[in-house]
Amino acid sequence: MKCTISEVKHHVGESVTIGCWLNKKRSSGKIQFLQLRDGSGYIQGVVVKSDVGEDVWEAASKLTQESSLYITGKVKEDTRSKGGYELDVLGVEIIQVTEEYPITPKEHGVDFLMDNRHLWIRSPRQRAVLVIRAQIIQAVQQFFNERGFHLVDPPILTPSSCEGTTNLFHTKYFDEDAFLTQSGQLYMEAAAMALGRVYSFGPTFRAEKSKTRRHLIEFWMIEPEMAFVDHVENLEVQEQFVSYIVQTVLKNCGPELETLERDTSKLEKIQGSFPRITYDEAVDYLQKNGHEFQWGEDFGAPHETAIAAQYETPVFITHWPTEIKAFYMKPDPSRPEVVLCADMIAPEGYGEIIGGSQRIDDPELMEQRFQEHELSKEAYQWYLDLRKYGTVPHSGFGLGLERTVAWICGLDHVRETIPFPRLLYRLYP
Repeated sequence: MKCTISEVKHHVGESVTIGCWLNKKRSSGKIQFLQLRDGSGYIQGVVVKSDVGEDVWEAASKLTQESSLYITGKVKEDTRSKGGYELDVLGVEIIQVTEEYPITPKEHGVDFLMDNRHLWIRSPRQRAVLVIRAQIIQAVQQFFNERGFHLVDPPILTPSSCEGTTNLFHTKYFDEDAFLTQSGQLYMEAAAMALGRVYSFGPTFRAEKSKTRRHLIEFWMIEPEMAFVDHVENLEVQEQFVSYIVQTVLKNCGPELETLERDTSKLEKIQGSFPRITYDEAVDYLQKNGHEFQWGEDFGAPHETAIAAQYETPVFITHWPTEIKAFYMKPDPSRPEVVLCADMIAPEGYGEIIGGSQRIDDPELMEQRFQEHELSKEAYQWYLDLRKYGTVPHSGFGLGLERTVAWICGLDHVRETIPFPRLLYRLYP
């Protein structure tokens, strides 16, 4: 019977065949211990010389790191094994014996590992990260599907900037100028006017020459948009959303979190409502604790880390200065110099994982913002039309997938959070 490693628990006492790779091997002379992987998990195959034919013993002896094979054996429970099961090997069919596999158990430099990223992702640690990433994506979809949101796919090629910046990748769209998207938000606003509650999930691009541990050139964003939802309701959805993701990972990815040696006690606290402080309060805290910071400036990584260190859960920083936020954010009616927005800062020094706001719904104010930011009305007349034809209060936010993966996994750098990262000066593999 053919099965995967993750399915062996259903076949205790039975003989199964698994297509797999050799992760590592050790021998005590008359017994060979094969550490096997197939993508779904790991299992040890035990080859006893006296119990198998010479051909099976010789085939097992030839196996090297990352050699591919079909292995046949009897499944038995083994409480000493991490997976809880082991194979008494009966047969080995070699597909390929690998020679001089470049990634060995010794220490390798980051550049070497990144040059061999296509092989590095086979390692237990990198596999664990990618499994958790996949679980987060599944949790995102489940959360929104259960709450009546519709998935909408915005375009990747756009005629102009979403946020009025110049950090865009330029290309030619036949005879026109076009850019790779930095956000699907504006299109999601249009979709929300048709479907009520929507979300997008797709790649975005920022041509910022940044080399920090929090930045990628190509990354994935989850961007919900909600009609008839104000700033406060928007925050409530965000904290429910993040709590749902974290608790789902804790429930379904225990072995992977253990592989990463993640302190899960910190993640277990991520549920319920999160603290909320205003930008004013954050500035006051920084100034009183040795940071040279002026009202009206944006926070850098050290500032976010200092603020987050006061809390064990993510924290919202709300009501930012209008001048440093995007043109579409709605001013606070009682204080127009700040906008109804919030950044969610993750604990443990992982920085901003969500940015969101209530959007401007007043047609005249949006026209004014377009003029102030010198935005192309020709490229985005359709966006102005949203305020002209049936405008309503609406809000939304964007969650960066890779930063969220880094935080939940406890990683030092976002380059490990995506299968093939695009970094400054790195386009290979």
